[in-house]
Amino acid sequence: MLAIIQAAGWPIWLLLTASMIALSLIIERLLYLRRSRILPPNLLNEVVRVYHNGKIDESVIGTLEKNSPLGRVLAAGLHNVNAPRDVMKESIEEAGRGTAHDLERFLTTLGTIATLAPLMGLFGTVVGMIEIFGAQNATGANPAQLAHGISVALYNTGFGLAIAMPALVFYRHFRALVDSFIIDMEQQAVKFVDLVHGNRY
Repeated sequence: MLAIIQAAGWPIWLLLTASMIALSLIIERLLYLRRSRILPPNLLNEVVRVYHNGKIDESVIGTLEKNSPLGRVLAAGLHNVNAPRDVMKESIEEAGRGTAHDLERFLTTLGTIATLAPLMGLFGTVVGMIEIFGAQNATGANPAQLAHGISVALYNTGFGLAIAMPALVFYRHFRALVDSFIIDMEQQAVKFVDLVHGNRY
């Protein structure tokens, strides 16, 4: 591996840095974006039970906010449970926007790496081509320098594509996952509002 890095020249270090960042972000998002963590299965039923029992206080709301992203959204509804339907719904929507922003964290960086990695590989390819042309002199080409230039060109192109492809796949996967979580949260929040204000239709 070290021999490949040396053969690829200095541009490879940019790609290696990008690959380490992308791998860290992918692992972090895989651990964070789990359905059981974002949308605990029985949380809405528990919140409804607490509401019907009339046991709503600041400690219950605070615990709910720390429970999960869905808990944060439902806690905003509980804060305004005695307010008109529109006020309650607006507070839930505001909490939902903040939660959606947290779910999308680091995805822009991952998408940027997926887009940028092939360009960084192309940059390494251009550096390699410059070295190839630099190997030409009046007496002909220097074989060692020519071989090094070809290595730089090909290895960087390969590394750029190898980084971009999985980064793009995971970026698309996480985007779809976040979108589905947001839709599920909206549906559960609307269900909660309907339960609280069902008599106001």
